[in-house]
Amino acid sequence: MCIFLYTFICNQSGNNFKINRHRIFKFRNKVDKMIKKIAVYCGARSGNRPGYAKAAYEFGKKMANHQIELVYGGGKYGLMRAVADGVLENGGIVHGIITEELKDRGAAYDKVQDFRVVPSMDKRKDTMMNLADGMVALPGSIGTLEEISQAISWTAIGDNAKPVAFYDYAGFYDYLDKLLKRMNQDDFLENIYLDTVYFGTDFDKILQFMEDYQAPAYRKY
Repeated sequence: MCIFLYTFICNQSGNNFKINRHRIFKFRNKVDKMIKKIAVYCGARSGNRPGYAKAAYEFGKKMANHQIELVYGGGKYGLMRAVADGVLENGGIVHGIITEELKDRGAAYDKVQDFRVVPSMDKRKDTMMNLADGMVALPGSIGTLEEISQAISWTAIGDNAKPVAFYDYAGFYDYLDKLLKRMNQDDFLENIYLDTVYFGTDFDKILQFMEDYQAPAYRKY
């Protein structure tokens, strides 16, 4: 269904609708939920600031304190290890998903309780997304950006109904936030999908965003 109208929100027979300047999008009914597992994407390097690793560790620690399990790429280097240690050293549970190739290179972290070896990067991303209740990107590089971008893209095509957030330590993702807003401004990204992504550094606010999240229906072009 595609009608060009101004933005407003209405309810019809218990279903929520949001109409922006492009199309009508039907929202799935919101269900309050507990976030039990979060997939964290982040760098296999530590960056050039000690604060990166510390922030990743603290994020993992807060996950453990909230009894939220970590789903991550299974690596033992960089921020990947830092966030895993933050969970493990504070009594939490970690699920590591790694490819056969990376395991053979010695990249696997042997302290992880639930370790899964998959044949490809595509299978790794798919497994992580399926296991988790939400996805968060900590600072990282191209691989991190690829993983979290796929989660956002799949929201638009209807293959991901889970929340996506960026842990914006030291403004690391400020330019990406601006880029997404530019995409929206220039009519490449609808308002509704811009609103499905959260940027921030407050763990409690990220968690609240995820618990309140309401996935839109897929785009019908």
